[in-house]
Amino acid sequence: MAPLRLGSIAPDFTAETTAGEINFHEFIGDSWAVLFSHPADFTPVCTTELGEVAKLAPEFARRNVKVIGLSTNDLSDHARWVDDINEVNDVNLKFPIIADKNREVATLYDMLDSVEHDPTNVVGGIPFTVRSVFVIDPAKKIRLILTYPASCGRNFDELIRAIDSLQLSDEQPIATPANWQPGEDVIVHVSVSTEKAKEIFPEVKEAKPYLRFATLPESK
Repeated sequence: MAPLRLGSIAPDFTAETTAGEINFHEFIGDSWAVLFSHPADFTPVCTTELGEVAKLAPEFARRNVKVIGLSTNDLSDHARWVDDINEVNDVNLKFPIIADKNREVATLYDMLDSVEHDPTNVVGGIPFTVRSVFVIDPAKKIRLILTYPASCGRNFDELIRAIDSLQLSDEQPIATPANWQPGEDVIVHVSVSTEKAKEIFPEVKEAKPYLRFATLPESK
């Protein structure tokens, strides 16, 4: 199988989850999706991550993003672990978590760790997943890939910021600069002339001929 890259169609699959059996592409439907993996249930970093995503559920929903987790345990473990996640983080986790005990989805998305990278994340010769993130658009294309080691919890505020950038650049001929936050100036796409940019945006500031900052129109 060819490696997954930005622009690849996200591989489809059917899997058991805490919300019942799902077909991944049907689950996505006309929404965006975030598929993110966890090495195992009842692990400390994962427990904080899933709690954080549960807290951010309204933010993902506001952006038309469906979230689905994955861990290499069975459904009975997931059910007990969700109780812990809710208790520790004071949340009510609603999004589905894939029960990928046989690592079929993890293999499909190349999420598995290696002894060469982290021998503590391979037990008895069986690898657990790294902390993979795939952002997928309504056309089922992969738009962003992040990979963190098992030891490093993810920054989900940054993930939401990146989704904001992706969605905005789909709507407007722009890119976003370093450390950009919603509401700040953006960069005019290189395919757009300065003259044309001045027709599109309320204000255009030229730092260099190839670097033009623009103020976005106010949302109605």
